[in-house]
Amino acid sequence: MDFPKTFPVSVKPNSTKTEYLGKDEKGKHKLNIKEKAVDNKANIALIKFFKKEFKLNIRIKSGLTSREKIVEIV
Repeated sequence: MDFPKTFPVSVKPNSTKTEYLGKDEKGKHKLNIKEKAVDNKANIALIKFFKKEFKLNIRIKSGLTSREKIVEIV
């Protein structure tokens, strides 16, 4: 899968499993994250997921406390 340098991500924490759901009609990448959004656990899980599944090192550029995030490939 080809990702631009920065891209929007919509995260649903506290899901039954961590999985990539694809892109919505606006081009935002959607993910379910198993971890809860407590103590930054969902954000850490998001970063680990992109590293494991897509071999991408990312950082969260904006939206640390939001479900709507902008991530950047580093």
